Amino acid sequence: MSSSVASDRSATATLRRLVPFLRPYRGRILLAAAALLIAAAATLALPIAFRFLIDRGFDNASNAELGSETNAVFIGLFVLALLLAAATAVRFYCVSWLGDRIVADLRKAVFASVLRQDPVFFETLRSGEVLSRLSSDTTLIQSLVGSSLSLGLRNVLLFIGGLGLMIWSSPRLASLIVVLLVLVVVPILVIGRHVRRLSRTSQDRLADTSARAGETLAAMSTVQSYVQEDRESQRYDTVVEEAFVSAVRRNRSRALLTALVIALVFGSIVIVLWLGAQAVADSRMSPGVLTQFMLYAAIVAGSTGALSEVLGDVQRAAGATERLLELLDAKPIIIGGSKELQASKSGENSGARVHVSQVNFNYPSRPEEAALTELDFTIEPGETLALVGPSGAGKTTVLQLLMRFYDPASGQICIDGQPLEQLSLASLRRYIGFVSQESVIFSDDVATNLRFGKPEASDEEIVVASRAAQAHEFIERLPQGYDTPLGERGVRLSGGQRQRLSIARALLKDPPLLLLDEATSALDAEAERKVQLALQTAMTGRTTLVIAHRLATVTGADRILVMDQGRVVEQGTHESLTALGGLYAELAALQFSAAS
Repeated sequence: MSSSVASDRSATATLRRLVPFLRPYRGRILLAAAALLIAAAATLALPIAFRFLIDRGFDNASNAELGSETNAVFIGLFVLALLLAAATAVRFYCVSWLGDRIVADLRKAVFASVLRQDPVFFETLRSGEVLSRLSSDTTLIQSLVGSSLSLGLRNVLLFIGGLGLMIWSSPRLASLIVVLLVLVVVPILVIGRHVRRLSRTSQDRLADTSARAGETLAAMSTVQSYVQEDRESQRYDTVVEEAFVSAVRRNRSRALLTALVIALVFGSIVIVLWLGAQAVADSRMSPGVLTQFMLYAAIVAGSTGALSEVLGDVQRAAGATERLLELLDAKPIIIGGSKELQASKSGENSGARVHVSQVNFNYPSRPEEAALTELDFTIEPGETLALVGPSGAGKTTVLQLLMRFYDPASGQICIDGQPLEQLSLASLRRYIGFVSQESVIFSDDVATNLRFGKPEASDEEIVVASRAAQAHEFIERLPQGYDTPLGERGVRLSGGQRQRLSIARALLKDPPLLLLDEATSALDAEAERKVQLALQTAMTGRTTLVIAHRLATVTGADRILVMDQGRVVEQGTHESLTALGGLYAELAALQFSAAS
């Protein structure tokens, strides 16, 4: 949803989208509402007690019943105070609980929605901004649900009740108050909409600071190696200052709104109370009634001022809600089908058959540049196929299409005779083991990282997979072996160790189709030779698609496809392609001559 469209939607309509998150907790809401009504009623009853005390007590000092009536009034006041305290405590606990619960549910729903988005979604939205929305934006909603909304409803009840009792106390004075209060509504509406737009902008700028910091911290080694600490610090300073300026504009508008409302409300009340004082002087109103009217006027004025503050919180929360709803409403482009791919049991696996037919593809971010053009090939069950070629030839794109991170513009890809678009995404991706160029390691221990694709795997299975990936020896040397925490992104491991863990994780999954994208690029020659020998054994009985720039790692492949500019220009075995004298022979000559 674009921000221009979102800005036109009323805050009420936006916040109404939170109702489904509140609905499961009706009991807690009803309890909070009951406590709110009791507290408001107790507050509104206090001025009546003071009126009775002034008119029935102090004006009749000689009355013999003065002491008992006065005692009864003060006992009643004390009971009201206790009732108000108990109701307020219950209301505070219930709404605080609701605020925390709703935000927890909202965070889970938004994060689950983000996890199901396509790579296209993350081409335009940085992960730091997503984190900002999940943290700072949800905090605003927590403040609204857990505090501001309750205070707003309380002050609405006090405003309505106080205004009604003002009319009951003195219709003439109350009518003047109503006319003057109408004048207050206009600036609230006009400035309130402006505050909401500024709140949305302020949250966007705050998200920019998180995104900038996250991007820089994730690349600290690069920043420091290029001695760019000062530059990155200045860039962060810039976005922080932009966020500050935006927040100042928002707060200035909120302050203006609050000051204007309070000035108008209390100015109106002062005028009306002056007229009431004249009425008491002329004996047209008793002192007790005027006191009651004054107390209700103070309640109405206070509730109006509080509502202006709450309105600012509502506008800020509405802006935050819009940003979260954008994530919640985002729909993935890639939609899975209903058919399921079923992998054979271990030991019976004969691999998958992959057929790519006349596939054309352009990345959404580069629509004018063809990534693949009329790509056509077949991988037979149990075959090991290698994709080689210069950078940018489209090799990794083939793997991304097989995983259905993207869909081709035309043509079709089938696995075991099933078109990918007819398969459920979960079953397709469970059918495939994928090792990417970047070895992703989570901030957890070794065993948990290995079990990522197969949580139910036994310790014995983990060891077997680790041995197959030549990872068991270095894991055993870690301080706590398979229970050793690896730190964020596996910072405690070398690049080669991370790659071997990634390979072990894919092998533990035991998929019919294995995709290896430069899976051994970070290993030295001896370690790579050992891993390749182990992989040849592990790949037996399964279909494997390998991408490699180092041709020495794919010389033993059953077949090699040579790609250039998104097309297959040659195919065959290492020997036949070398004899052909084409692009593969040129690449082989460069690499093998350099190695010698």
